[in-house]
Amino acid sequence: MDDKQAILKLLLPKAVLKAMTTEAERAVPDGMIHSGLISLRQFPFKVGRESRGEIIEGKFHRTERPRFGDREPHNNLYLIDAGELMHISREHLLIESTEEGYMLVDLGSACGTTVGGVRIGGGDAGGSVPLKDGDTIGIGAEATPYVYTFITDLISDSR
Repeated sequence: MDDKQAILKLLLPKAVLKAMTTEAERAVPDGMIHSGLISLRQFPFKVGRESRGEIIEGKFHRTERPRFGDREPHNNLYLIDAGELMHISREHLLIESTEEGYMLVDLGSACGTTVGGVRIGGGDAGGSVPLKDGDTIGIGAEATPYVYTFITDLISDSR
């Protein structure tokens, strides 16, 4: 029976992010989202932007970030920012699990993050705010389409 509990603790997410907009769901790479849900199994859980944008001959072009075979990725989740105006920084935020609960830390993003209506970060300032079950997270400027709900009251919330 102890083996079964250990397996469940390993496989079951400790929290999830639920995509609240079509853009938020489309920003998540295939294989990382199931039924609109992103599993968070380890902490800190880092979120950033996959693609880059540049102006070439007066037109906006998106290029994918190159992958380096043996190097550790900076983020657990690389979102694809599909808008012409970039909302998501390359290393935008992280979610931590602490003894007191969960914490969202803006890593000095350019556009900031909104958590439950509270703005943090932006202008490369960074910041942190406690994160609780049901909080809405807007990644980017105030009008960002990248909106998720943090869900942590799962069957067993074992950090």
